[in-house]
Amino acid sequence: VRRYSRIAQDRLADTNALADETLNAIQTVQAFTLEALQSGRYRRAVEDSFTAAIGRTRVRAVLTALGVTLIFGGIALVMWLGLHAMLAGRMSGGDLVKFLFYAVFVGTSAAALTEMWGEVQRAAGAMERLAELLEARPSIVAPARPETLPARVEGRIRFEDLTFHYPSRPESAALTRFSLEVEPGETIAFVGPSGAGKSTSFQLLLRFYDPQSGRVLLDGHSLAQLDPQQLRAQIGLVPQDTVLFGASARENILYGRPGASAADVEAAARAAAADEFLRELPQGYDTFLGERGTRLSGGQRQRIALARAILKDPPVLLLDEATSALDSESERLVQSALEKLMRGRTTIIIAHRLATVQKADRIVVLDQGRKAAVGTHEELMRDSPLYARLAALQFGLS
Repeated sequence: VRRYSRIAQDRLADTNALADETLNAIQTVQAFTLEALQSGRYRRAVEDSFTAAIGRTRVRAVLTALGVTLIFGGIALVMWLGLHAMLAGRMSGGDLVKFLFYAVFVGTSAAALTEMWGEVQRAAGAMERLAELLEARPSIVAPARPETLPARVEGRIRFEDLTFHYPSRPESAALTRFSLEVEPGETIAFVGPSGAGKSTSFQLLLRFYDPQSGRVLLDGHSLAQLDPQQLRAQIGLVPQDTVLFGASARENILYGRPGASAADVEAAARAAAADEFLRELPQGYDTFLGERGTRLSGGQRQRIALARAILKDPPVLLLDEATSALDSESERLVQSALEKLMRGRTTIIIAHRLATVQKADRIVVLDQGRKAAVGTHEELMRDSPLYARLAALQFGLS
């Protein structure tokens, strides 16, 4: 029963996942006229789930039937033996009735236990997968005696001879012998072709992964010797793919600093050019934004993500195309807010927009996981053919 219950739960989870995926991408499905294809996939998933449920029900039915057969067979045996004993004069009729009453009582109780056992096994099968997830241990953990960071770090970052392969692509190095030192308060821009290792540097700095060789240091502390939560508390991230939660706008901004006052939340929203459109929502800041922020445009979602980072007020700021989904007017407002936010804090930017890159203190050109060149915009336009080509392609330069 447990094995079949687990299979049935897995098939049901597959069905729900497919439905969630399709509904979240419903416009794409309709745009490519894939309704029939997705309906077929869902129908097959439901059929698989139904087949698994039927298998589980059959096993439970066999278990129940076997239990009932044994129980009532036992009652019949007691009755048969009792009648023989009564006819032989070894038992009175009253004693036989008492034994039959006891047998029926025990039999019905045993039948209930059989049914309960089936339910327990069904629940155990459903819990097996959950137990696996609960028992899983993260590969990135705090050391037994982590080094302690101050309440607010200076923001000196050093990438020291890093080589890193993603576990899913062990044959391909995302970064190779990468070294870079970033001074406190400095603004660094990473540019390069897709797959050059720009986002990987963010992953390592946030310690979502550990490098195979080399190390990353923050204020002289190796990240491997720090508690990941204490490390990440010092870093603010504005990702390219904005993540909003199924909550109100206020709650989404508060993820930056839970417990912040309403005035602080609104100040962060104003700095991110989000206050105006948030006040126009039906319940203002308390409007439910829908699952993954579906009630907002892409630019509005990105401004809320920026407000979240502003509210956190971190000493280290990571911007991954932070203005990529904004119109020209919103970009101008947000860029002004970003310039104020970046003052006095270490900032690393992944960007292709010329205005952002030109204002960086240094630009690091990455190519195939290696540092190809470092310098200002003018220096790289003169000395780096790759940067000059990227500028021509991405910034419309000749």
